[in-house]
Amino acid sequence: MSKLSYISPDGLRVDGRRSNEIRRLNIKMGVSNRADGSAYYEQGNTKILVTVYGPRESVNSKSLYDRAVVKCEFSMSSFSTTERKQRQKGTDRQATEIQNLIKQAFESTVHVQLYPRSQIDIFVQVLQSDGGLKSASINACTLALIDAGISMKDFVCACNTSCIDGIPVLDLNNIEERSGGPDLLLSINPQLGGVISLNMDSKVQQDLFESVLDLGVKGCQKIFTILSDQVKRYSTELMSNQQQLQQS
Repeated sequence: MSKLSYISPDGLRVDGRRSNEIRRLNIKMGVSNRADGSAYYEQGNTKILVTVYGPRESVNSKSLYDRAVVKCEFSMSSFSTTERKQRQKGTDRQATEIQNLIKQAFESTVHVQLYPRSQIDIFVQVLQSDGGLKSASINACTLALIDAGISMKDFVCACNTSCIDGIPVLDLNNIEERSGGPDLLLSINPQLGGVISLNMDSKVQQDLFESVLDLGVKGCQKIFTILSDQVKRYSTELMSNQQQLQQS
């Protein structure tokens, strides 16, 4: 596929979106009764399941006496992508990178001092991968931690952006990630206004960097609005179910 075909003359991308549009989100919380918290997260054709266990007593002798330790395990299902040989070759590196991103993001956002001598375990399972894997994993973890009732300073919302043919593009799918353009991953605390992480796979032209970054911030805010609405609906459903149980 040539670079010119990634964006049509009408400004439409390969999946019909405008450059500043995110993919459709489908979210469910509390999908696992065995975990303390869980969430199913779809962003386009990227599908992720996250389960959270804890806070619970740490099994590590190196546990910290004054705060909790956040741990993350990331894995991809064998059927998550059709390119199995290529995926397996880079799985360990990618898994380690995403695990570290999630660990750093939530160690700085969870009120870890409220849970001394304990650990919070996050398990991320990729069911289908079609781009934006890092950002989708972070967003899914936010929902699962909220479902677990773990105290946090704010949401952690993430989105990836790029620049194709000089046009800033938001929320890349798998085809667009292969366009050869830069891939910028931004995660923020949307209400506090702080940047959690900013990662770039390659360089962005200086005159385009500000617009690409600004688009990423707007994308994170859009995702925050959707996640926040979902949390409110989920909380309302839980309260309604609890009231019905008390009345019965």
